[in-house]
Amino acid sequence: MRKPQHVFGREREWAGLVSFASEAGPGARLGVVSGRRRQGKSYLLQALASSMGGIYFPALEVTEAVALRLFADELIRFTGAPVPAFRDWIDAIPYLFGVVRDRAVPVVFDEFPYLVKASPELPSIIQRELGPGGSGAASTARVLLCGSAMSVMGGLLSGTAPLRGRAGLEMVIRPFDYRQAARFWGISDPRLAAQVHAVVGGTPAYRKEFVRGDVPAGRADFDDWVIRSVLNAEVPLFREARYLLAEETEIRDPSLYHSVLAAVADGNTTSGGIAGYVGRKSNEIAHPLRVLEDSHLLIKERDLFRPNRSYYRVAEPLITFYQAIMVREWARLERGDAATVWRGSRARFLSQVVGPHVEMLCREYALHADTAAGEVGSGVVPDPANRTQIQVDVAVLAPADHGRPRRILSLGEVKWDMAMGAEHVARLRRARDLLTAKGYDTRDTVLTCYSGAGFARGLGAEPGSDVHLITLDDLYG
Repeated sequence: MRKPQHVFGREREWAGLVSFASEAGPGARLGVVSGRRRQGKSYLLQALASSMGGIYFPALEVTEAVALRLFADELIRFTGAPVPAFRDWIDAIPYLFGVVRDRAVPVVFDEFPYLVKASPELPSIIQRELGPGGSGAASTARVLLCGSAMSVMGGLLSGTAPLRGRAGLEMVIRPFDYRQAARFWGISDPRLAAQVHAVVGGTPAYRKEFVRGDVPAGRADFDDWVIRSVLNAEVPLFREARYLLAEETEIRDPSLYHSVLAAVADGNTTSGGIAGYVGRKSNEIAHPLRVLEDSHLLIKERDLFRPNRSYYRVAEPLITFYQAIMVREWARLERGDAATVWRGSRARFLSQVVGPHVEMLCREYALHADTAAGEVGSGVVPDPANRTQIQVDVAVLAPADHGRPRRILSLGEVKWDMAMGAEHVARLRRARDLLTAKGYDTRDTVLTCYSGAGFARGLGAEPGSDVHLITLDDLYG
């Protein structure tokens, strides 16, 4: 089934949903679709239900009795016939399976966590009806449970949860990648696209609903766009970063979680550094770190050259922007002095927001650009002789081959606003030599310079050079 024209991108997700929803044969099936708010889950699932003549039930924060009446109304629309009043979900779920028997039909329960909050037993009821002897055995319903509370959705299929082992589909709707985001925003200038992505990332709703389609007209308009659309207290995007945490039910102490995010956004990327920043012991922030990971607001990555060390980064660019630029000037921004705040913050934006963000984009590029890549990340190479450490921004490793040294395909450095020259290549070459001494296979290692500001004349131009140059045009090409 072809994807509707009004749904941008999401080809892989659409294909997966259609495949699940149209699966032939008797027996109800269960799928789980999750993802943070504003990613277009509801939009996608509404389109699926509409295209396939299915049922789409958007749950509300209401009591069980009200939810059951609304669900009965949806079944009346689907069947075109009267539906009895349901006493509880023990009545409703078997009735649903009983009326969906002739063809494969997607049945979407959107914002499922609202239903679970009012009726904690609902997952167990679905599990029973899907099991042996349940009413789902003769049904052709393709049930899709969807929700934005990541901690709740993640728990549906984990551990001893009733639905564990029942789902035939587990899909996470993620933000658009940086190239898709540029197309979605209609931005063809790579430098402008990178800066916009460093602020709003790939969340679809931020363009249409939150800034009402306001897109920078060009590089010269970027500063004015930030002032009128991001730092403007009258625009919904202004407070969005504060609300992202409020959607997670496991968060009991928002101030602690905001402090953890602030620590990471400020460059404290280890658990010890985060604990020191927020004034807590390391064991006291272990749970907040886990919840923020489960909520897809933090990402934990390991140092590729020091496997026992890991670091955190903020997954949502808007949170990084908020913590780096907006928090310290919140009172002035609420008074409408966005232009003054931005003038004083722009340098910090380039160094603390755009610079690290472009490093992440370069790692994403490297993962897809090299078909031989097994793992892409960053890492620190100790240099004892010089009593320093060399930060490798983009490291590309081949898949591990048991019994053989790990092959390093590429070592890269990223400079957003600086032309790169021989000194950057020399640092990468030194890192390669040190890694060779540690037992890595570096015979084919390429030294890659990623720059948003160009390169010194002749860099990497020698015949047979092991230096590879990547520009913003390459990133977005």
